[in-house]
Amino acid sequence: MSTKRIPPTMHQKKEEVNKKLIIWVSTIIGVIVVALVVLLAVSK
Repeated sequence: MSTKRIPPTMHQKKEEVNKKLIIWVSTIIGVIVVALVVLLAVSK
């Protein structure tokens, strides 16, 4: 009985990485949006 199973720790780590990636992406998008708003406000 040598069925290959992924240990639960590996799965948990992948989810953790995904959460961090989502946080990073949302932070970058937020910064870009704020920068655009500031530029628009300054240019008017």
